[in-house]
Amino acid sequence: MCAMWKPVRAGATTSTPAPIDSRHSASLESAAKPHPGVSYGDLAAISKGLVVKGEISGTESIFINGRVEGSIRLPGSLVTVGRFGQVTGTMDPCIAARQVVVMGTVSGNVTATDRIEVRAEGALMGKVAGARVVIEDGAYFKGSVEIVQAESKLQTVRQAIAEALAPAGAVVVSGEEPSLAHAGGFEALRPIHV
Repeated sequence: MCAMWKPVRAGATTSTPAPIDSRHSASLESAAKPHPGVSYGDLAAISKGLVVKGEISGTESIFINGRVEGSIRLPGSLVTVGRFGQVTGTMDPCIAARQVVVMGTVSGNVTATDRIEVRAEGALMGKVAGARVVIEDGAYFKGSVEIVQAESKLQTVRQAIAEALAPAGAVVVSGEEPSLAHAGGFEALRPIHV
């Protein structure tokens, strides 16, 4: 007997891990991290046998392999409809999130602040509005696409600075940029007041 193997004692039981269905784990892994380096925090899941009726809202990302009848509102999060997932919208939009990946079936309008992706095995029927829209070859899509210009980070920062520097009660016009002024030898942002 080789010294590197332990002998099996009589009456001892060994447990073997349950086999993992590679189709489910692969689709969950690829959906959970669609783009390397992007973190979406915790990931909630609605499994194949579950049916949810109503509104889903929150801050976590979600993987749907079951059926949802209602609306999904997860701003800043990832919504993934898995291969077995079905989402039927009862409100407009049906899904509103930062990023949406469709590998199953979605019937309703979808809005994303960043990206909407309909994979080859997916089907989407409805209006789509997002900064980036990807429909893979082989995917089923029936509806319309609207590309929404994402607000640049520079515009967001300028607006935040303008609002922070504005005196109490002043209104800052969001369409205009703050002007640069010299104040005591330092450059400062001065908000434009209406």
